[in-house]
Amino acid sequence: MDIFARKLRSLSDIRDSDLAPLRDAARDRKTITPGADIITEGEEPEDVHLILSGFAYRYKLTEDGLRQIFAYLLPGDFCDLHVALLNYMDHSIGTVSPCEVALIPRRKILALIEDHPRIARALWLCNLVDAAVLREWLLNVGRRSADTRIAHLFCEIHERLVVVGMAEPDSFELPIPQAALADTVGLSDVHVNRSLRALREAGVATFRNHTVSIPNIAALRAYAGFESSYLHLRAQPVD
Repeated sequence: MDIFARKLRSLSDIRDSDLAPLRDAARDRKTITPGADIITEGEEPEDVHLILSGFAYRYKLTEDGLRQIFAYLLPGDFCDLHVALLNYMDHSIGTVSPCEVALIPRRKILALIEDHPRIARALWLCNLVDAAVLREWLLNVGRRSADTRIAHLFCEIHERLVVVGMAEPDSFELPIPQAALADTVGLSDVHVNRSLRALREAGVATFRNHTVSIPNIAALRAYAGFESSYLHLRAQPVD
């Protein structure tokens, strides 16, 4: 929960003392294996899921089984906060690594929103930032070139992991197979290989053994045209 608190404090003026009721509500935990679904489209969950460790992703399938990944969920992220109000899932959430998740009953989420304004504001900000990230991903897939799509994704995940203390200035773990990367940026495996080679030859990033290495983060951001304002991160988290 320390990572979760750090994330919320990077978005809002919430203080650790405000988070005590949320910590109490998130006592139930479970571990989910890689390649499994945390929740599937159409389900009506009784609990809201919070990622405590590991990587997960949001996805939908076409009628013929093609997958589109449209968000990665990192430690500190809610999987399905919206179901507290919308009742059922309109997409699925899968794991790419072992994940520990906290289970918070929907009724407790609603009670926290009603009784604790700072928590309500922080959770609202989480949803707003998720929407902002989705808009950026739409631009990424729709208008950016193949290599800059991947470079932009690397910049975003690096920035999000730095905020919660899970990335080095020049590297981070990205435990996804290349097929998942292809389904994220809307490219074939062959095109992903070419794009990763282009990033490597340009000297801005390499992706090997589930690790992204970044010789110069400023150069990678310039290559990708990355500007982080859509993540709405505070300059300094509140202590």
